[in-house]
Amino acid sequence: MSVNNPLQKPVNRLLAALPNSEYERLIPHLKLVSLPLDQVIYESGEPITHAYFPHQTVISIVTTMEDGSTVEVGVVSNEGMVGIPIILGGNTTTTTAIVQISDSAMRIDADILRSEFSRGGYFKGRQSPLNRGR
Repeated sequence: MSVNNPLQKPVNRLLAALPNSEYERLIPHLKLVSLPLDQVIYESGEPITHAYFPHQTVISIVTTMEDGSTVEVGVVSNEGMVGIPIILGGNTTTTTAIVQISDSAMRIDADILRSEFSRGGYFKGRQSPLNRGR
């Protein structure tokens, strides 16, 4: 992938697995963003406004226990997406997403992603990597 044009060939494996026609439909809505160390992507109970498709960034998904301590319940990097509740029909989550290794990601508005997912096609089909965990 060219650093000058990250949209030509996706670094993120979920985006790379999409058929060209579906990926090309997303291109106008994807924005390359830098994710610095310790940036909070979303917090528990807050609306999720964007989904992120990390490049080499590592993002921890943590939950807060009753005693206030936090436990890591997931890790996402270039194989996944941060913001899964968006495609599951939710607007909020019970977890917090925090950048653990800084790099970059492709960001998309939650409403756009929700619309694409509800549209069907590869995004929602059984073969879609976005649908394997459902």
